[in-house]
Amino acid sequence: MQESNVKTTQINPHLEKKFRYPLNGEMVKSFSLPIVILILFLFNSIFTDNFLAATTMWNILLHVSTTALVAIGMTLVIATGGIDLSVGAVMAIGAVVSTFLLDYNIFVIILGTIIICALIGLFNGAIISYIGVQPIVVTLAIMIAGRGIAQVLTDGYLVSFSNPSYEWIGKGKILEIPVPVILMFLVAITAFIIIRYMTFGRYIEAIGDNEQAAELAGINVKKIKMIVYIAAAVLAALAGMIETARMAAADATRIGELIELDAIAAVVVGGTLMTGGKPFIWGTVFGAILMGIISTTFNMNNIPYSFSLIIKAVIIVGAIYLQRANK
Repeated sequence: MQESNVKTTQINPHLEKKFRYPLNGEMVKSFSLPIVILILFLFNSIFTDNFLAATTMWNILLHVSTTALVAIGMTLVIATGGIDLSVGAVMAIGAVVSTFLLDYNIFVIILGTIIICALIGLFNGAIISYIGVQPIVVTLAIMIAGRGIAQVLTDGYLVSFSNPSYEWIGKGKILEIPVPVILMFLVAITAFIIIRYMTFGRYIEAIGDNEQAAELAGINVKKIKMIVYIAAAVLAALAGMIETARMAAADATRIGELIELDAIAAVVVGGTLMTGGKPFIWGTVFGAILMGIISTTFNMNNIPYSFSLIIKAVIIVGAIYLQRANK
């Protein structure tokens, strides 16, 4: 009796799952956010008057520019497995410090403000990296103390000023594009290049994935952590200056208030894991834009702002659920 020459082929279960379920976790993570934004655009084009007007689009981007800047810094911190709750207070300190430098030229204002705020980030990074205090504890303390310092420096008053060169940062335009929007995209492009094509970006991801393994591999974990906290503080300082320049006033009580929550929301919705790992810079930017579109939708349709907070909360919870499901 002849044996059959027909061979049976074993199908790789992973490939089988891939072909049976083509919408895998990576594809969901890549396309879910743009799809949600597209749906919101379609909805608003039908139900919201003047939503597709150029002025409305620029206003949305202008509104989210500071949140996106802070969120990009937050993305780097979260990617290392940390958190920075002090960014709002750093914005307030940056706003106040910049008004103390108004007698100098714009370059001194920007550089001086960035240096002072970078020192706060250095303090956060040093305490977290070298002493081993939990990031949430250190940055929560700075969030409280920093806001208090900003209010003490201004005696609790609104500091108004008139400085056209400084105000240009928040109100100026280049080829009809608002300067804050240009700054937002320049920072995002720079961060993306660093993360995608430079060793520093791979170090951040390695630390977030497994800090002990990264250290054993020769990565200077403490140094990298300090740098990301400094970067977060510098971007918060830039956002604080933009807000101050836009209003031509420094309000130590209001500037940066609760922006750390919006930034974390943008990071989570953008796909970066709260437990650390690969940072998604453009995901964070689109996450900030999504939050801005939601707020604009409610405002333009005269719906109470409190309802938009509920929608944002639902989106955040949904994003975290997808993270856990696709992990």
